[in-house]
Amino acid sequence: MIRSMLYATDLGLYAPYVMQHALALARTFNAELYVIHAVEPMGLFAESVLQGYLDEQTLTELQSQGVNTVMANIERRVLDGFREELGDGQQDLALISAVRVRQGDPADVILDQTQRLSVDLLIVGSHSRGASVGTPLGRTAARVLQLSTVPVYMVPLSQHLGRRKA
Repeated sequence: MIRSMLYATDLGLYAPYVMQHALALARTFNAELYVIHAVEPMGLFAESVLQGYLDEQTLTELQSQGVNTVMANIERRVLDGFREELGDGQQDLALISAVRVRQGDPADVILDQTQRLSVDLLIVGSHSRGASVGTPLGRTAARVLQLSTVPVYMVPLSQHLGRRKA
C-alpha cells in the first residue's frame, strides 16, 4: 500500500512534467507527497575565495546561518513555483506535505530523505537538466535506481522531449 511518496526534483525545465506525475499518483493513492531538492555543496574554489576575504569566525557564521537562510529561501521559492504552476489547483497543492531543500550529493540526499521520511514510493525524472537526451539515464537517477530500498517511479524525460518536438 502506498501511503507516502517522495518526489525528487532538480527544478529544471521538465520538473513540472514530473510533478504532474507525482500529483496524479498522490491523488490516486490518497498519499502524502513530500518534495526534496538537493543543492550541491559549495565547491573548493568558492570556499577558498571566501577564506581569502573573510576571517574564520565570519566564514563559520556564514556557513551555518547563511546556508540555512539560503535553504529556507529555496524552499519558499519552490512552494511559490508550485503555487504558480498549479494556479487554481489548490487542492493539488494541499497534497504536498512538505518541501525540503538539503545540501549534498543529489542521490545521497534523495536516498537519505527516503529513509528519514519512511516513504513507500520515490518519484524521479530520468535525466537532470544537464544530461543530454541521448544519455539513457542521468547519473543521479541511475544511482537512485541502484541503491533505493523502496520502489522507484521514474518518468522518462526522453519520451516527453520527443513529443514536445513533434
